[in-house]
Amino acid sequence: MATRSFYKYSGEKESENIGTVHFIALAETYFKISSHSTLWCPSKVQKKNLTSVSEFFLLGLSDDPELQPFLFILFLSMYLVTILGNLFIILAVASDPHLHTPMYFFLSNLSLADIGLVSTTVPKMIVNIQTHSRVISYEGCLTQMSIFLLFGCMDGTLLTAMAYDRFVAICHPLHYMAIMSPRLCCLLVLVSFFVSLLESQLHNWIALQLTCFKDVEVSNFFCHPSQLLKLACCDTFTNNIIMYTAGAIFGFLPISGIFFSYCKILSSVLRVPSSGGMNKAFSTCGSHLAVVCLFYITGIDVYLSSAISQPSRKFAVASVMYTVLTPMLNPFIYSLRNKDIKRAMRRSLSKMFYT
Repeated sequence: MATRSFYKYSGEKESENIGTVHFIALAETYFKISSHSTLWCPSKVQKKNLTSVSEFFLLGLSDDPELQPFLFILFLSMYLVTILGNLFIILAVASDPHLHTPMYFFLSNLSLADIGLVSTTVPKMIVNIQTHSRVISYEGCLTQMSIFLLFGCMDGTLLTAMAYDRFVAICHPLHYMAIMSPRLCCLLVLVSFFVSLLESQLHNWIALQLTCFKDVEVSNFFCHPSQLLKLACCDTFTNNIIMYTAGAIFGFLPISGIFFSYCKILSSVLRVPSSGGMNKAFSTCGSHLAVVCLFYITGIDVYLSSAISQPSRKFAVASVMYTVLTPMLNPFIYSLRNKDIKRAMRRSLSKMFYT
């Protein structure tokens, strides 16, 4: 079993008997920590000589050995479907001039963010299942957490940009191309990236403040900031306040933007006398609304669960919904009733296989 963390005691050399007692105490502490994978929180004196945790253990979704082959095949299949589906969206938008519009520009960036989101967590879990290892280094844990938050936040902000795009298209159709200029679209994507980067680095900074942990077992298949705070044995009240306040702000602003956009859309649609215009508006926004609901409902559920309860395997199962399932379903939701996307995909596939 890999050594997880240990404490070193130093002091002036005293008598041989006292040195022996200290050595025995150190050995007992070391083997106790190694066998029980739990670290006791040091006193103020011992904190001076505390070495940092070198690795964590991701518990995953199940300990049952018989389930591991099934989980391996399931998540490998979901990962491949997610990558291929989102790559097809990006390829279709890039190759078809008819799709060079703001809506599909945001959609291709959303697909890119989904690829990044699922590639941050699932490959590590697949490798862990295959190698029967659950170890992730401290640096790897922080890196995974930062990249996960970056792409996760980008998903939310890009969905807000897409809602604004639909608002302009339906409520201001005559000025659509003037408002949604290429410059504004690129600016919205850049703002989305830098806001997401700010949130991820803020959570990373909070995690770096944690100096000791009472446990190194993470009840999930990836490193989540709320779980690292739960494992810390120091006072995390201030860190919790900062983290959940930042999460609430970065979550509330995109949701508010989406809510405002769809309130305006609904108000405009209800004033349309023809049923054809209403059906067209709802068909245009239906796919986006489905993705918004799927992403935010599951994300908020996990966010609130982590705040009010201790980490458990249920938390890991719920995390699958918005970290794996949502990125996998997005291409199907957007292309299911979208004739332009399906036409572009058919053209791209025909070029790939018949040229």
